[in-house]
Amino acid sequence: MKTVFVVGAGPAGMFAARKVALAGFNAVLFNRDVKPGGLAEYGIYPLKDKMKFGLRKQFAQILDLPNVYYFGNVKIGNGYDLTIADLDAMRPSAVIYTCGAQGAHELGLPGEHSKGVYAAKDFVYHYNQLPPYASQDFSTGRRIGIIGIGNVAIDIARWLLQDSPSRNTEEVTIIARRGPVEIKFDKKEIGYVIRHIVPEELTAELDRVRERCARVDEDVSPEAIFAEHFPMLNEEDFTSIPPRLSFRFLSSPTAVIASPDGRIAQLEVGDNDLVLRPDGSTKPVPNGQKAVLEIDTLIFAIGDMHDEQLGLPMGPNGYATQADPDHPDEPVFQVWDPIHSCALAGRFVAGWARRASTGLVGIARHDGELGAEQAIEYLQSQPEGKTLSPEEIFDSLEGRGLHPVTKADLSLLGAAEQQEAEKHHLNYFKYSDNQSMFEAIERERSAVASSRA
Repeated sequence: MKTVFVVGAGPAGMFAARKVALAGFNAVLFNRDVKPGGLAEYGIYPLKDKMKFGLRKQFAQILDLPNVYYFGNVKIGNGYDLTIADLDAMRPSAVIYTCGAQGAHELGLPGEHSKGVYAAKDFVYHYNQLPPYASQDFSTGRRIGIIGIGNVAIDIARWLLQDSPSRNTEEVTIIARRGPVEIKFDKKEIGYVIRHIVPEELTAELDRVRERCARVDEDVSPEAIFAEHFPMLNEEDFTSIPPRLSFRFLSSPTAVIASPDGRIAQLEVGDNDLVLRPDGSTKPVPNGQKAVLEIDTLIFAIGDMHDEQLGLPMGPNGYATQADPDHPDEPVFQVWDPIHSCALAGRFVAGWARRASTGLVGIARHDGELGAEQAIEYLQSQPEGKTLSPEEIFDSLEGRGLHPVTKADLSLLGAAEQQEAEKHHLNYFKYSDNQSMFEAIERERSAVASSRA
C-alpha cells in the first residue's frame, strides 16, 4: 500500500492524515510533541474546555483509523531528531508538511533580548503546559505591555488579568501601531476582559489620537469606538474592576530599556500618523514624537514565521511554492525548489506551513484536507513503493536513541491523565513535561500487564 508521511499533528496534519487514510492509503504522522493537537491543544485558551474536548474527540477518531500511524516526540529538521533526508530514506510515496510556523518574528529593537521580553506563541505554549515551554522562565511583573491588537493579545491579557497563578498584575497595556478603527479582536474575546477597562481612561486615549485619525476620515469618538468594539462600556451599570486593561494606539515600540539586572524596565515608543494608501487603506508612519512607558514585561503578538531549520526550500513568504500562472488565485500546496526552478515531486505543504498565522482551526483543517487531495491526486499516477513498514520505522527511530510515542502509548497516557483529573476533581489534566508523560505511560503499561497476568 502507498504511504504518505504527514509531518506535524495539529489540525492541518490530523485532517490531512484522515483524508489520506479514507482514500485507502497509509498515513504516518510524525509529531514534534508527545501528544497530537498542535495549536488546537496548546494554543487555545486553557478554559475553553468545550472546544478542546470536541477537537480531542475528533483527533482520537482519526487515530482510531487502522491505517493511520503515529510517532510523537520526533522533531524533523536539520539538527533535530530526523532530517528531511532521513525521512526520504524511508521511501514515502509522498510527504505533506503540516508542521506550522514554529519561528517568531523578532521586533528588531535595541534591547529586545532583555529578560521579560517574550514572543506571544512561546508565552501561550507556557501557560498551556507544552513541554519544554511549561518549565521555562516566563515570569511576569506588574506592568505588562502586549504588542498586537488581535485575539491572541486579548487571550494573553485575559490570562494575566484573571488566571495567571502569580496574580501580581497591576496593569496590562495593549500597544497598537494603528488606530482604534483597525482593532482586530472579536467582541466575544474582549467580553472576557472588558470589566478591566476604565471607560474614562479609554476615552482619554481616544482623545489623544482623535486628531491624527480624523486626518484620514476615521471617527474614533468614544460613541463610535465603544459601539463598534466595546458595547458593554455603554451600559449604565458598567463598573470596572482591577487589574486595569489599557490601550495605547498609534504607537510603535522603538527600544527596550533594561534595568541593571537585565530585565526590561521601560519601553520607548514612537508616535505614528496615518496616511492613506491609493486603495483606501491606511499606513502608520512615524511622526518623530516619542514617549517612555513604564513596562516590566513585554509580550509581542506580531505573527509567526516558518522554521528555516526544517530544510524545505524557502521563498519570500516562507516555505517555497509556485503559483500556476493559468490559475494564480488557486492555493498551491506543492513545494517548489527556487534554485533549480522545479516542483518537488510528491512534497506538499499545508496549514500554517503553507501560509503562516492564517486562520484558526477550521481554516487549518480545510487547508490540510486540500493539501491531502493534491497528494492523493499525485499518488494516482505513482507505482507502488517500498516504504518502510510502521514497525520498521519504529525500530529505526529507537535505533537512533529516540523515544517515539505511538498510538498505543497515547491511549495509556490518556488513561493516566483521566485518573489524575478525577483524583484532583478537574475537568482535564495534562502533564507539563515529557518525562512525566513517559513515566505515566510505563505505569499504565505495567498496570495493564498486571491485570492480564
